[in-house]
Amino acid sequence: MACIYVIELKKEVLKRKKFLKANPNYIPGKDCYYVGYSSKTPEIRFEQHISAYRTAKGKRCFSNTARDFGIKLRPKHYSYINNNKIFSKSDAKFWEIEKTRRLRNKGYGVWQK
Repeated sequence: MACIYVIELKKEVLKRKKFLKANPNYIPGKDCYYVGYSSKTPEIRFEQHISAYRTAKGKRCFSNTARDFGIKLRPKHYSYINNNKIFSKSDAKFWEIEKTRRLRNKGYGVWQK
């Protein structure tokens, strides 16, 4: 089973050129987010990002953006999707992209891998 998650980011992320380029319609003052999907719970994934988690073989399991700017999970942006039981990786990937699109259309800044 897979799920999506949304992490609120510090506004300092707006200093990154790549972030601004990915969000040309960002409305100043709106929140910024990181959107991802995983087979792990949102809480576990958040902790992995913040702690720069690596597997026993040294593989990175975190995003620099989420690690450097992550504040907290924002369940209001994903719990209704996860409650509808996303079972496959392809479903989760679809919803990660769709959630990113919806947030950007509302003027939020969003980073998605």
